[in-house]
Amino acid sequence: MKFIGIIPARYASTRFPGKPLADISGKSMIRRVVEQANKCKVLSMVVVATDDERIFQHVQQFGKAVMTATHHPSGTDRCLEAAEILNSTGQFPVSEQDVIINIQGDEPFISPAQIELLAGIFSNPDCNIATLVKKIDDPGELFNPNVVKVVTGKNGNALYFSRSPIPYVRNKPENQWTDSATFYKHIGMYGYKMGTLKKITALPPSRLETAESLEQLRWLGSRFPIYTEETSEQSFSVDTPEDLEKIPDNLF
Repeated sequence: MKFIGIIPARYASTRFPGKPLADISGKSMIRRVVEQANKCKVLSMVVVATDDERIFQHVQQFGKAVMTATHHPSGTDRCLEAAEILNSTGQFPVSEQDVIINIQGDEPFISPAQIELLAGIFSNPDCNIATLVKKIDDPGELFNPNVVKVVTGKNGNALYFSRSPIPYVRNKPENQWTDSATFYKHIGMYGYKMGTLKKITALPPSRLETAESLEQLRWLGSRFPIYTEETSEQSFSVDTPEDLEKIPDNLF
């Protein structure tokens, strides 16, 4: 089993066009993501999957990139095409049991330890899809629809993902919810075995997925278990130009 890190990177972001090329203290965002991912020793390869020639040419200066189609509805679909290109062109062989790690291109300070933690879930031979979760302590995160929440079962598998606070705490004011129950947010990095990646990208969109705008609900609804592991590390995502001004100094 090999682990391949793929970083989907589009230029045409609605909230932040050209985001992968945004400068962060002298380095582009996508370069910082690549450099962090390359520190992870479990990854046999790190490659950027893009649909934009500007990003492709930029990444070629310091790493590996492949050009993918423009029509992909999600990073998951783009990861599949990138892996198939690597395999079919002989750049890197990818078997059905190899694991694709989908690394978010807007987390310039992604922790290599988090990537290793995610990869470690696949030591369970039954695991075909895996992701990370982190405990929520801040009520502001709990009630923020941009923060995806997740509930898990006793075995650690995800039961449901939602933009709403889950579980609902009955007979308690909302400002006491985090003291009354344990809540987790989803860390948006996935690992999938290549054979499973092919299957989940072929599934039609589901009603739950459409309602919440969360593609993982399509997989759960089609009975693909999602294994989770808890991380204590805080990630930092850049969604808008204003977020660049909010980057904590201790991350540099």
